Amino acid sequence: MFYHLLKYVLLGPLLRVVFRPRIEGLEHVPASGPAIVAGNHLSFSDHFLMPAVLKRRITFLAKAEYFTGPGLKGRLTAFFFRSAGQIPVDRSGKEAGQAAIREGLGVLAKGELLGIYPEGTRSHDGRLYKGKVGVAVMALRAGVPVIPCAMIGTFEAQPPGKVVPTLHPVVIRFGRPLDFSRYAGMESEKAILRAITDEIMYAILTLSGQEYVDQYAAVVKAEQTAAKGEKERRFPRAPLS
Repeated sequence: MFYHLLKYVLLGPLLRVVFRPRIEGLEHVPASGPAIVAGNHLSFSDHFLMPAVLKRRITFLAKAEYFTGPGLKGRLTAFFFRSAGQIPVDRSGKEAGQAAIREGLGVLAKGELLGIYPEGTRSHDGRLYKGKVGVAVMALRAGVPVIPCAMIGTFEAQPPGKVVPTLHPVVIRFGRPLDFSRYAGMESEKAILRAITDEIMYAILTLSGQEYVDQYAAVVKAEQTAAKGEKERRFPRAPLS
C-alpha cells in the first residue's frame, strides 16, 4: 500500500513536476507477466523516476547499505526502501552474486517486473560500463524477456555526491524486449552469458548514446581512487600560512 501511496500521491507527482520526464517506448514494457527491465545507472534519482513512470509495479535489487545506515537518516532510508518494496542485496563476499540472483528469480516467479542495473553500481562519470552477467543468468533461468532502458539527463540533474537535484531535462527511453529463448538451458555457459549481457548493454547504449567503457565501473572507480591517493601521498598540499 505504501508503494502506491508513494507513486501516486507523495513522490510520483512531485517527480513529474520537478523533472518533467519525457517518456519514450513505454509500449515495450509488457502489461502483464514477468520481465526484466535493465537500465543504465547514473543517479540516485533513477530509483524513483523509472518506477514513477511505469504503469506496473517494479521491484529493484537495492544495495544492502541503503538498509543498514546509522542514525535517524539510516532508519528513515531503510524504512523508505522497504516500504517501496525494494530488496536488499549484500554485494560483498563470494555468495553476493548468487544471493542477488535468488532474490531476482523470486520476484520473476511471482509474475512481476524486476529492475536491475547490469553495471552493478552508479556510473561516476556519466559513461556506460561493462555489464555483469547476473542479468543473463536470470533471463535464462526464468525464461523472461529483457527490456532495455536508458535514463538520460539524470546524471546532470543529480550526479553522485549531490544531495539536492537540480532542474534538468530528463528522458526515460525503453527499447524493444530482447528475447533470449534461443539460449534456453545454457545458463552455465560463460561465453553465452557474456554474449547475452553484451547484447543487453549494446541495446542500452543505443538508447542512451553514452560513451562505452569495456571495464567494470567498480574496478575503474577503485583504480582512480587509488591513483588519486597515491598522487596526494607523493605531492601533499602545502599548509596554508
